[in-house]
Amino acid sequence: MPTRTPSALWAQQFRRSPESKTSLQHQIREMLVASILDGQLPPDAALPSSRELAEQLGVARNTVVLAYQMLVEEGYLVSRERSGHFVNPAMLEGLHGVTVQKQAQQRVHQREQQRADQAVAVEPNGAASPLSPVWKSRIQRSPSAQRNIVKPANWQNYAYPFIYGQFDQSLFPTNDWRECCLKALSIMEIRNWAPDLIERDDESLIQQIRTRVLPRRGVFAMPEEIIITNGCQQALYLIADLLFGKNTTVGFENPGYPDARNIFVNRKANLLELPVDREGIDPVRQADSLARCDYVFVTPSHQCPTTATMPIERRRALLELAQQHDFVIIEDDYESENTFSGTPHPALKSLDTADRVIYVGSLSKTFAPGLRLGYVVGPPELVRELRALRRLMVRHPVAYIQRAFATFLALGHHDALLRRLAHAYKERARVLMAALDTHLPEVRYVPIGGGASCWVQGPPWLDSARLADDAREAGILIEPGGVFFADEVEHSPWFRMGFSAIELDKIEPGVRALAQVVRLQRPA
Repeated sequence: MPTRTPSALWAQQFRRSPESKTSLQHQIREMLVASILDGQLPPDAALPSSRELAEQLGVARNTVVLAYQMLVEEGYLVSRERSGHFVNPAMLEGLHGVTVQKQAQQRVHQREQQRADQAVAVEPNGAASPLSPVWKSRIQRSPSAQRNIVKPANWQNYAYPFIYGQFDQSLFPTNDWRECCLKALSIMEIRNWAPDLIERDDESLIQQIRTRVLPRRGVFAMPEEIIITNGCQQALYLIADLLFGKNTTVGFENPGYPDARNIFVNRKANLLELPVDREGIDPVRQADSLARCDYVFVTPSHQCPTTATMPIERRRALLELAQQHDFVIIEDDYESENTFSGTPHPALKSLDTADRVIYVGSLSKTFAPGLRLGYVVGPPELVRELRALRRLMVRHPVAYIQRAFATFLALGHHDALLRRLAHAYKERARVLMAALDTHLPEVRYVPIGGGASCWVQGPPWLDSARLADDAREAGILIEPGGVFFADEVEHSPWFRMGFSAIELDKIEPGVRALAQVVRLQRPA
């Protein structure tokens, strides 16, 4: 006999939030699904009529009708003529008639009970209760112990988020991206991306990278020389996993990209620090150090974090040394597209005639970091092995996203976006530098010629880690610079201010507020 759910349950479960960005229909579906999967609604339980539930929730009846229809299609509910809607027993049935949800709840309860025990409990018969593994002794490496850039998950709630690499809703091409996603959902397109690609990538995206993206950087490649990755992060991990070992020496910029440093150390590579000046690393002065390297990691177009651009003379010198001493260059073309002139600097790879450069690029950093799309350009034999290694990890990046982004490139939306970003970032950079000159004359900064961040050096007495903590209390987010250096303590006066996620009219008051926090550290 079907049970009838009490009407009070729904008023308690349904929390209408005026800040929610989802529709009422979606919220009702979420509420019902959660109630079913959490075991609050038993199998075959009868739900209120659409009219009754609508009255209880204070919504239109049609909203409830549509929610019920969707849940019937998804298998959570069954509709019985003249009887109403009921929880589908097949959705919850597990082995021997016990619901999967109840089994999961039982396992959670058992784990919580184990953790609550302070010591090994002894049963009446003298047998010890089961013990969990000591994971600390089993974990071979602890990536969580490495120094990383830290950004609050709720950064959008802060008044002045001067953080780098985050999404700006006001600049996102919502209609253009929606158009490309809808095109990728057409019947013909689904047939292209729905099958398992195994080691392959979307051919149309590879073609767009070859013909639209790389030529802007002076790079020309064949399809077998390109592999798509889940962002630059995965690209660097694949390269390190394939090429590095405990006897590998990697030249690394100092200061440099923390995530790349952590990836390389995680693969047991020996890092050789290469100091950076206002033009990046200096191959002539550092020739002896470079001669000891098997690989050299550089961000020549827009050095991370200093934003320095390596001049053509140094690029040629680096390539000559690579040929002379037989090392390979890993070029992370960091922020190459974000130039205020609208014309990217030629890549180091564009000068390479001997396959000495492995080129890593991003498609999503300037667009939407959450899409996680990057790529590697290298010789076919390297790319072939990278594909085989990637297959062991994720097989391939999401094919649907690849196809949608290929369309985004083909329709010219990406080029249009880059032009809008260049204009917006140039204006934000101008306002930020003017504000620093006015409110923080005691600091020095690298003039901003592109990208979306400013590298700032405070006075010697400034502790940027403490400054970041104090600024956060005042609603200001900055990134302390120590994490970018091999020796964090030695370089505490440095910090980074991003402007990709902060509104233009918030920049000047944000710097003014930061200046007040800085002066609280000034020695008496």
